[in-house]
Amino acid sequence: MNAAMTSGGATGPAVLDAGELTSDPESAVRFAESAHRILAELVGGGAALGWVEPPSRDEVAELLAHVLSAVRAGDAALRAAYLDGRLVGLGYWLRYDRPTHRPHADLEKIAVDAAAHGRGIGRALASALIADAREAGIEVLTLDARGDNTTALHLYRSLGFTEYGRLPDFVAVGERRYDKVLCMLDLRRRN
Repeated sequence: MNAAMTSGGATGPAVLDAGELTSDPESAVRFAESAHRILAELVGGGAALGWVEPPSRDEVAELLAHVLSAVRAGDAALRAAYLDGRLVGLGYWLRYDRPTHRPHADLEKIAVDAAAHGRGIGRALASALIADAREAGIEVLTLDARGDNTTALHLYRSLGFTEYGRLPDFVAVGERRYDKVLCMLDLRRRN
């Protein structure tokens, strides 16, 4: 196991980038399996991560392959957090495809294992991804969150994101409806 993967714990999570996660085939396979476990458990518990039903292993593998391909092209960043050698969270952003939107990226997903909530994992991942976006020359980082995800919305606000729109009752999960909250972080301004 990568030395960085075994660190983290009492002092906080070890946050690895895509290169560290895929440095050898065995690490890449373990990461994909652990990412699937986290995403499936969170979605199964009702988390708003883009799926209504828990994703299959193949869906997660396809998603990770897409993100890693974009990372290699300079159009994405992927981060993973480990505590005591165990994957406890992951997140990524993707640059917008349209030529007129190339300086911008969308923070697509931050997912933290339910057992690790409240330990600063989401903040560590988001902070690393924001730093990656700055380094990549991203001007505006956007995201959307389900309106009932108050913990995530609080985290994003504390990191400087501002709400720029809200679509009432836009997200449908069965008979339930939730607002879609649109947020942005302008990286052109130094905080």
